[in-house]
Amino acid sequence: MIGRLSGVLLEKQPPFILIDVNGVGYECQAPMNTIYQLPEVGQNTILHTHLSVSENAHTLFAFYSLEERKLFRELIKVNGVGPKLALAILSAMSAIEFVQNVHHGEASTLVKIPGVGKKTAERLIIEMKDRLNDWQVEAPVKTDSSQSTQTVSSGSANVQEAVSGLVALGYKPTEASKAISKLDDDSLPASTLIRLALKNMM
Repeated sequence: MIGRLSGVLLEKQPPFILIDVNGVGYECQAPMNTIYQLPEVGQNTILHTHLSVSENAHTLFAFYSLEERKLFRELIKVNGVGPKLALAILSAMSAIEFVQNVHHGEASTLVKIPGVGKKTAERLIIEMKDRLNDWQVEAPVKTDSSQSTQTVSSGSANVQEAVSGLVALGYKPTEASKAISKLDDDSLPASTLIRLALKNMM
């Protein structure tokens, strides 16, 4: 089991990242909340990892904090929640925001995440509530519903990368394009565009 990587960040194309560890490149998938905290390409970083093994692939997931990895591992224990959906959940909200939603029974917020239907949201709340008893909840869940109506250029490389990132997280192409088109600055990095789009959609 690979539990930790320390090396140079080579690529950052959400949700994929590539880390050089002593000449070996490790391709990982990471939630957006981890990608937001990564340094610039070419700099050193340390990430906590989880290796998911299936019949078709060995996939390495990377997390900036042990707390985030811990929640990921709890999520994939829930019936019907696989690594891809767990990644989408941790991209849509921070670990503490998810814990707050579970403790407050906010199924209506969870169903906004791609792949999370009403039954899955209810199952997450029921199954995760006891497992998260030791997590501290200090503030109420905050959402940002503000949206800009100015359209960005669809030809922007940043926009295209951001749309691809949202699609990789489970959103439909039309949903992803619409969410990005509502932002007002296509010069922002793709990871920032994704963060703003996810915030608006939630």
